[in-house]
This record gives sequence, structure tokens and C-alpha cells, in this order.
Amino acid sequence: MFSSTVADAPLIREPLHAPVAHLIRGGVVEGLHHGSVVVLDADGSVQLQIGDIEAAFYPRSALKPVQAVAMVRAGLPLDGELLSLAAASHSGEERHLAGARRILELAGLTEDHLGNVPDMPFDPAVRDTWVRDGRTPSRLAQNCSGKHAAMLYTCRLNGWSLDNYLDPGHPLQQAIAEIVEDLTGQGIARVTVDGCGAPLFSVSLHGLARAAARITTAAAGTPEARVADAMRDHAEMASGAGRDVAELMRAVPGLLAKDGFEGVQVAALPDGRAVAVKIADGAARARIPVAAAALARAGVDPSLLVDFAGEPLLGGGEPVGCVRAVRALDPVPLSACA
Repeated sequence: MFSSTVADAPLIREPLHAPVAHLIRGGVVEGLHHGSVVVLDADGSVQLQIGDIEAAFYPRSALKPVQAVAMVRAGLPLDGELLSLAAASHSGEERHLAGARRILELAGLTEDHLGNVPDMPFDPAVRDTWVRDGRTPSRLAQNCSGKHAAMLYTCRLNGWSLDNYLDPGHPLQQAIAEIVEDLTGQGIARVTVDGCGAPLFSVSLHGLARAAARITTAAAGTPEARVADAMRDHAEMASGAGRDVAELMRAVPGLLAKDGFEGVQVAALPDGRAVAVKIADGAARARIPVAAAALARAGVDPSLLVDFAGEPLLGGGEPVGCVRAVRALDPVPLSACA
């Protein structure tokens, strides 16, 4: 079973990644993605590992469910769509912007209080529309605005200062760091700054999978369960329309899944089975097929995962290959690609 004991921080070293995905074109291996994968059984034991699952790395936005748990533990009263948005890497759709505004309104704040960087919407189609309409980068449109709005709301509720809420020494960030260590079961190796400006905590891939499993196995009504329920029930608020991570949660009953920049994916089932993936070169095209193969190894019905076997490689506009997990991970390939 999962232990609440906090172990030493993972070592900071060059990760010993291994091959995790092939690019197959016309029956020939054209390219290769390296990375690391861990699959946990329901009792927390490691069923499968490829590459380096113990080296320190940055989970990027895959850590957002843990950050949301920390905020709920600190009194954040959100549920449903707004709590899902608090853990989101959203696409910048109008519902996401409206949700972030609503969280700020509940805190008695405005967009001017946000400390994340102004940006265009993450989703290409939404961004194109945004540009055609003559709109400029904004803090609300940036994909982490829901998290930042929730951070500010948490600070307001606790009487913590607002202008320095992104400082790693701030009470909010200290509270988040404590929960990161609690749920991952290990110390934080290093703290840096994420793309949005928030502190980013370095743990191991193993620790990230363990945290996701701790969240999905928590008792009903706990902060962990509230976050998991919100994200599963409102998957597109945690991502966006047509996003693979939302479709994956809809396809696999009870699955909690969160992606992160630089090829990170974590997913966990209600019984504690969990997977975590890091693609070494950050390629998004390898993230989902590798994660799907890992979920199949965890016992998920492969028929539920066929749509996540990897995007086709095109030749002359027609499919001539695919991105496929290596056979060490996927001995009976989800993809029919040769």
C-alpha cells in the first residue's frame, strides 16, 4: 500500500532514458523517441519500468492536480468546473476565460492581480480566431490562468499577501511544496520557475505516478477526491475541446489524466494503478501512444485505447506509418501499423 513517509529527494543527474517509441514509415523504423515510463500496480509496487524513473525531473503541468489538492487543503472552496479549471492547462476557450474571471470575482479580484505571463490561447484554432478578432495576449488567455486565479483566491481566504504569491517562500507556495512531498512520498530535489511564472518542483517520475495514485484512491470528500472528481467530470475544463487528455479520461472509466509540456503524461485509475511518462525530447506526438501502451500494461482494456495508439505519419497526404510504442512496452501493439 502507499506510504505517507517522505523519502529523500531524487538525485539530480542526467536521466538514463531508453527507447520508448518508434516512428514507422513504410515498415521501416525512421525515427526513435527516448524517454522513461513507470507502471504502478494497485498496491503501489512497480509493475514495469523503462528508462530512468528515479532521477529528478520537472513534471511541468502534470503536477497541477497536486497543486490543486494543496489549495483545497488550504481552504479553497471550489468544486466542479471551477476546481477542474484550477488544475487546468486550458485551451483559452471562452468558457475557460469566463471561469477564471469567476474565480477572481469570488476572491474580489481582477485580471490585473494575476501574476502569470500574458499569452495567446493554447489551442491553435482558438488562437487563430483570437488573432483574426484583433485580440492581443492576455493573462486570462494564458493556459495556466485558472491555476493562478485559484492561487490568488486561496491567498485571499488565508489572509496571505497577493503581490508576491509566486515567491517560493510565500506561505501558499510553501503549503504546495509540503503537499507535493506528501503525495509523491519524496523530498523536492530543486525548485525553479515554470513557464507561467509559478514555482515548479522537481520530483521523480515514480513520485509523480505515486502522487496521482494517492489522489485517485483517496476517500470520498477529501481534497484529493474533490480534485479527481472535478477533473474527471469536467475533463474539457481541465484541457479543452478535442484535447487528447480529455478524450482519454472520457474513454477510460474512472481515469484521471494530466499532461505537461516537454512530453509528460500521468494517469491513474480509482484502484491505484497508475502510469507516468516522460518523453526525453519533449515530443507530444510520442506522449499519448506511449501512455496508452502503459495503460494497457496496467490492465486497461486495449479496445478502449485504440484511438490513442498514435497519429499517422503521412506520405503524399495518405497514412504510410505511425508513431508506435516500442515492443518492450507494447508487445501486442495497439496500432495496426507494421
